[in-house]
Amino acid sequence: MNSIRIRLIVLFIVVTATTLTVFGMYARFQLSRTLENRFSQLTHATLTRLEISVSEPMWNFDASGIFSILEAEMLQSEVNAIQVFDSQMRPFVSAARDSQGHIVAGSALGSSQGVSVETELFRGGRDAVSALPAGTQRKPLGHVVVYFSRDHIDEALHADAVRWISEALVIDTVLVLALTLSLGMVFKPLRRLRDALFDLARQGGDEVQELPETERTEFGEVIQGFNQTQRKLKQVMLRHSQAEEAARTAAAKTEQAYAELQSAQQSLLQSEKLASLGSLVAGVAHEINTPVGITLTSASVLLESTQKLQNTLASGVIRKSEIVAYTELATESVQLIVSNAERAAHLIQSFKQVAVDQTSEQRRQYALKSYLDEVMSSLHPVLRKARAQVTITCPSTIFLDGYPGAMAQVLTNLTMNALTHAFKDEAGGKIEILAELEGETVCMRFCDDGCGIAPEHLGKVFDPFFTTRRGLGGTGLGLNIVFNIMVKQFGGTITVNSALGKGSCFVLQFPRISPVTAQK
Repeated sequence: MNSIRIRLIVLFIVVTATTLTVFGMYARFQLSRTLENRFSQLTHATLTRLEISVSEPMWNFDASGIFSILEAEMLQSEVNAIQVFDSQMRPFVSAARDSQGHIVAGSALGSSQGVSVETELFRGGRDAVSALPAGTQRKPLGHVVVYFSRDHIDEALHADAVRWISEALVIDTVLVLALTLSLGMVFKPLRRLRDALFDLARQGGDEVQELPETERTEFGEVIQGFNQTQRKLKQVMLRHSQAEEAARTAAAKTEQAYAELQSAQQSLLQSEKLASLGSLVAGVAHEINTPVGITLTSASVLLESTQKLQNTLASGVIRKSEIVAYTELATESVQLIVSNAERAAHLIQSFKQVAVDQTSEQRRQYALKSYLDEVMSSLHPVLRKARAQVTITCPSTIFLDGYPGAMAQVLTNLTMNALTHAFKDEAGGKIEILAELEGETVCMRFCDDGCGIAPEHLGKVFDPFFTTRRGLGGTGLGLNIVFNIMVKQFGGTITVNSALGKGSCFVLQFPRISPVTAQK
């Protein structure tokens, strides 16, 4: 037992010493590299400052000014001496440290001063030389040689080596003492551990395969205790196997329940899709039913009047008043048929645009201000009915290269959205359109002073088929179509800011020249 303890202590000393040596060498390498990097940065920074500060006094032959600059640079303990030469490499100004460390003027400097680094001097610095045209050469004003001391690096490495050796000795000593005490604490209670194992094993009963008990040392007694413990563990393993079997059965039941849950989720998802489809079909039927019904009624009235006129013509007796009445009725019927057919076509196209990309249209250049006026003029009847006022602020110098039809769609949908949702109870309101050009980007704001958008609806206004007025004139497609046009066809963005009772403001940003690929 003593031999095992000694071998453990020796092995511990070797491993600890090796580990500390490796980490010490790595730390020394890191310290050396850090000091060398700092020394390199110091030399570079000193030469850079001298290139900038000495060039002008050198141009003016100001020796006292140069010496003052050299004194300032030598305040750094790493700088031993600095020597300035003129363009003919003749000593001009020098500064060095004497034996007491004072900075004095000197003329005979050499390699004994330390590591030397030199550079050329140009008026205005090297930046002025690099700014000259290619192939142009500029003669330097002179040269600067700086002597740096590496004593601080050697001192730091020496101090680090001493510190590391001291720490390694102290750590090794402390750890060896701790290990010795720990081994003594482990081996002494080994006999007590043997007795505890016997006591634990006596609680079992079944015969098990045991390890050979030939050794008559403390370890042999530990083996006997292990054999006794093994019998106990066999019982534990048996119970563990039974528990695993029960767990597998439970897992199979859980997996079956999970599969049933997934099937139920799929059925629920399919039901939700069918419910959404039914809602969409109902919305389409409701929206298209009115214009189609008016168109059918108008066509029937026109057909009946036409048949009466034909019968009158066939009788040979017709009056001018009958022809005038027929023409008025025909005109009114045709207008109703055309307007409601256009409305039905517009609704069908709106629903179609949600599922497919925007259809291409003719591209041209147009003035934004005049086009805004034209679109608002076309919407004048609905604006007047809703008692809404529109104010347009747009410079006449903004010309767009894009798709005016899509722009009309955007403005119409935004206007109808404001009339449907913002202004209630026919109280009317104000709509303000502001447009400005920022570089090549157009920023347009479409604002109203209506009731605003509820916070829970603000993030859904651009979703397809989302509307708060289903069955009351809202299709849930207007703002989604606006979003698709702005993003896909105009290559821009649209955002909305709103608060209840404070109106809404849609911000549209898009390039003045629409991308060619954006319409696809």
